[in-house]
Amino acid sequence: MNSGNDSSAPLIALPCQPEGVPWPTQSWPQGDSGSVPVLLDSLLDEAFDTSGRLTETYAVVIIAGGRLVAERYGGLEPRSEGTIPVGPRSTLLSWSIAKSMLHAVVGILVGDGRLELDAPAPVAAWSGDGDPRGAITVEQLLEMRDGLDFAEDYVDRGVSDVMEMLWGSGRHDVAGFAADRPPVAAPGSLFHYSSGTTNILSGVVAGVVGPGDPYRRFLGDRLFGPLGMTAATAAFDAAGTWVASSTVYATARDFARFGLLYLRDGVWDSRRVLPPGWVDHGRRPRSVDPDDGMVHGAHWWVVGDEHGTFWSSGYHGQSLLVCPGLDLVVVRLGDTPTERGPELRRWNAEVVTAFA
Repeated sequence: MNSGNDSSAPLIALPCQPEGVPWPTQSWPQGDSGSVPVLLDSLLDEAFDTSGRLTETYAVVIIAGGRLVAERYGGLEPRSEGTIPVGPRSTLLSWSIAKSMLHAVVGILVGDGRLELDAPAPVAAWSGDGDPRGAITVEQLLEMRDGLDFAEDYVDRGVSDVMEMLWGSGRHDVAGFAADRPPVAAPGSLFHYSSGTTNILSGVVAGVVGPGDPYRRFLGDRLFGPLGMTAATAAFDAAGTWVASSTVYATARDFARFGLLYLRDGVWDSRRVLPPGWVDHGRRPRSVDPDDGMVHGAHWWVVGDEHGTFWSSGYHGQSLLVCPGLDLVVVRLGDTPTERGPELRRWNAEVVTAFA
């Protein structure tokens, strides 16, 4: 997997909150019908057509200019055993959107001076003399260029490290399970998308802020709370590590709040939540995955369009898209088979085009 070749290209400027538009800490300000593209209704109809290309959509929330301009729900809550319709208060699973939330948490600690990007990651399993993994830095973990052998496969339980980590022998200590994987390449030399890498990094965070309840409080006090993400809950393993590869439950509106934080350069209602430049750190392209051509930054994906769009992508079609050039956030949550992932990316692109 190859390094990106445009990491030094200028980035589209991140827009400020428009004057007079309230921050949505308590509730989302509503947009008027004139701000909604004519084509959007048909795109929403298509998203919620269970016989269509996206299969099943639970929620779509669209924010333009800091205002809620479109919102629709469908289907039944997966955790309700098919008894409760999905709605604005439904908490839905992030899957790998949580990875981008971990990027925010690491940024907060870097801004506090409690983590150093270019320092070796403080992982106890790598501290032995001559262990090449001891050279892996926090930055390389964020870029997913740690060089560890990890099978990110949700199909074959027999060869899948991610399935064994989340639901098998590694589930009680996801960071420890992933950190035990052997190296297959020099740190920094190879991009490999890995949920194990994210959980190693979450274990590093747990070592800094404290595992279990202190980690939960940190998430609430420094990220979820300031944004008004009151329904957001993160899942932890028995070792007290947030399973940041895969697990935050939140409403679609709360996912949109997180997207707005990144659209606003890490600032929320005059308070700087993320350090200066941290959003750019996440959205700057670094690597290209030759398996599908997707461009990765640092725990965020990069679309590469003229609007500077970047996005967070989760298993089975979870999507949080941030578009600086159009002052736009698009949340789509649902259940789309992996093989239809390109269809979701096309649908996202059509929504962006409609607003352009």
